[in-house]
Amino acid sequence: MSSVRPDTAAALYAEIATAQSEWKLPSINAGVVRDGSLVWTGSRGQFATADGGVPGPDVQYRIGSITKTLTAVLVMQCRDDGLLSLNDAVGKHLPGIAFGDRTVRQLLAHSGGMNAEPEGPWWERNPGVTFDQLTAAMDESQAVGPADRRHHYSNLGYGLLGEIVARLRNGAWFDLVQERILDPLEMRRTTYFPTGSSAQGFSVHPFSGQLMDEPAYDAGAMAPAGQLWSTIEDLATYANFWIDPLYEVLNRDTVDEMAAPVAADPREGLTASYGLGLRLIADNPHLLVGHTGSMPGFLAGLFVDRVRRVGAVTLGNATYGRVASLPPDLIKTLVTYEPSLPLEWLPEPPLAQGADLLGNWYWGNTPVTMSVSAGILQLSGGLTTRFSPLGPDLYQGRDGYLAGEKLHVIREGNRITHLNVATFVLTRTPYGLGDDLHQA
Repeated sequence: MSSVRPDTAAALYAEIATAQSEWKLPSINAGVVRDGSLVWTGSRGQFATADGGVPGPDVQYRIGSITKTLTAVLVMQCRDDGLLSLNDAVGKHLPGIAFGDRTVRQLLAHSGGMNAEPEGPWWERNPGVTFDQLTAAMDESQAVGPADRRHHYSNLGYGLLGEIVARLRNGAWFDLVQERILDPLEMRRTTYFPTGSSAQGFSVHPFSGQLMDEPAYDAGAMAPAGQLWSTIEDLATYANFWIDPLYEVLNRDTVDEMAAPVAADPREGLTASYGLGLRLIADNPHLLVGHTGSMPGFLAGLFVDRVRRVGAVTLGNATYGRVASLPPDLIKTLVTYEPSLPLEWLPEPPLAQGADLLGNWYWGNTPVTMSVSAGILQLSGGLTTRFSPLGPDLYQGRDGYLAGEKLHVIREGNRITHLNVATFVLTRTPYGLGDDLHQA
């Protein structure tokens, strides 16, 4: 296993030591990933269990709402396999249910205006109910607002999503998690109930400082929202999946889709928005994606920077404290001490298509340039995007303002007269030099 430098390790350890001390955490575990490897782990605290069990990277803790990301993966697999559309009404798959007009996409992004918690006793602290019992208590009068107005977190919505995938695949929700996510990723210490070395969930009395046991019930129909247990080592594997997706689980385009902003709270905006099952944290100019988690006695966090190929995971056995919010700070510490290096420059191979597009162009009087970067055509200047070939003299924008737009190469004989992309006309000369194509 590769590792970080000693000064980096000391700074990372100082972060978790400070959190453990200031927030009175019985124990905390953390890990940092870079370029596909777990490069650092650290633990602090002497009470993973009441009798002084020692924390460590293979000790299981409950991961709370990080579970939702696995449920979201199952949903996106169903979409990719043609079993559902993200625009499907929930009632199409769960006939007769309250909130049946909300869409799968809205449930994934918590933008359906559903209430946060199911009716009845606090589900996190009580034995779980069946799906029929869960839905019998649902009532649209509990809505907190109209759909697509804002991000409003709904644990209840993920209970419904777990049932949808179970019905579509004709299997139990966790069996599908095991078969379709955990097994391909070789996450052998992520389980429904704790197995082997595992932590006890605690709360800390605010006055006596004594540890109080927290319950850990089977969440039943709400399991897809927060049931699972895992370890730092397994979560590190999972974090690396979001950086380098395993095609057997999800293709990269689908992961990109999940990591794009869909909903936000107007008070926070894109600094804390939500994609399809993923929390997004804007740290200009970087974007972190992942999720936090909490259940009685447990806190967890997982965030990655997919561009810089780094991430961090944390687990703690306290009901309250700085654990779930720690990964972004660990990432910042890592890249401060050991900045991510840019890719080594190598000469470009010959282009299979588009070599005659290279060079200077003009959009009106605005100069733009077509060049090659990593084998991909790159337009930069007044218009900036990358293009992939679709066919002879036809390209499609990959990103930027022209993402998805078609670029047509217009020729007279073998000579290119101009490029036309989304009605923008690009020529080799600016206005006023014998070219009126810009008026097209």
